[in-house]
Amino acid sequence: MPQIAVDYSAVLTDAFDRPAFASAMHAAVVEIAASALSDCKTRFTRCEETVARAGETGHGVVHVSIGLQPGRSAEVKARLTRKVVELLGRHVRPVAGLTLHASAEVRELDPSYLKVVR
Repeated sequence: MPQIAVDYSAVLTDAFDRPAFASAMHAAVVEIAASALSDCKTRFTRCEETVARAGETGHGVVHVSIGLQPGRSAEVKARLTRKVVELLGRHVRPVAGLTLHASAEVRELDPSYLKVVR
């Protein structure tokens, strides 16, 4: 915990500094949500096809989903979400002719969540 998944449009591959973003985001998760840095892990998934605004061209999408153990207040979750979107703005360079759709959510992991480290 936390479990972090980032889906991003293939068109953003060269513009998205994923390692720097993950580092900054992990620091934010530690600071805002009181997680341990050693527990942070992020999975990036490049999406070959994304559609925004009824199929118009010129759009790139990045969505970050952060799963945390229960217990954080709505205020903490909202603060972390705002910070993550802000960090996306810093780590996804503008691409000429492309509109960036950046979003994030913080959710509670289901009680059935289990982690094994070997």
